Amino acid sequence: MIPFAIFWMGPLIYVFYLSFTEWDFMSPDKVFVGLDNYRYLFENPAFYKALGVTLLFCIGTVVPVIFIGLGLALLLNTRMRGRGFYQALLFSPWVTPTVAISIVWSWIFEPEAGLANYILKLVGLPELGWLKDPQWALAGVLIVTAWKLVGWAMIFYMVALRNVPQDLMEAADLDGANRFQRFMRVTLPLISPTTLFLFVVLLIQSLQAYDQINVLTQGGPSGSTRTLLYMYYQSAFESFNIGEASSVATILIIICMLFSLLTLTASRKTTHY
Repeated sequence: MIPFAIFWMGPLIYVFYLSFTEWDFMSPDKVFVGLDNYRYLFENPAFYKALGVTLLFCIGTVVPVIFIGLGLALLLNTRMRGRGFYQALLFSPWVTPTVAISIVWSWIFEPEAGLANYILKLVGLPELGWLKDPQWALAGVLIVTAWKLVGWAMIFYMVALRNVPQDLMEAADLDGANRFQRFMRVTLPLISPTTLFLFVVLLIQSLQAYDQINVLTQGGPSGSTRTLLYMYYQSAFESFNIGEASSVATILIIICMLFSLLTLTASRKTTHY
């Protein structure tokens, strides 16, 4: 409890206090301004745009990673040759530093000489601006994020699938259930705790995403990839407006808590232990 209070509760309370002040990170005095920082945010169109980008980033990260991770786990849960090699290959992006991954993907998405447009050109599709195009920049960041996380989700699902009792599968088979019915009625409910865990953790990770955005787009172009966390970074360490940055951080913490609470509440009827 002592480390928890020192390194989590203490800074959290201090950030909440700073959100009611005006401070430039250097002067010794902090001017109390009340709710002015929050009022400025709620009147700022850039805040709502960053909020929308954050929500899209969460949906575009969590949903594909869960579905693709489950699909890969189902595929590799069979007796196939080289399964261990494929598991290691798919899991390797998770243990690779995000900065290094993002640098490589920035070369892949380069509009003039990148591999992505080269492949599109080979199959007869129009080339895209990717990270330099406001319409496609967020999609590019989502591809990098999902590519890094699917192997991690796959490992959890593989463990969950191996723990499904085979006697239940055999009983469903004797009752005449086909493979799809066994998956929907037996496997999916029994791995629902893993799905809940992945959903909550991936949601929190997507709300805290920073490294790949900073390397790939720096929040641009035209703010199309600027999330609330990146808005906090720009306010704090580029504009040195600590009060405004702290208010963004406070709102982000509240959103994270609300999403987690809603998820855990909804899971009471859908999660089977």
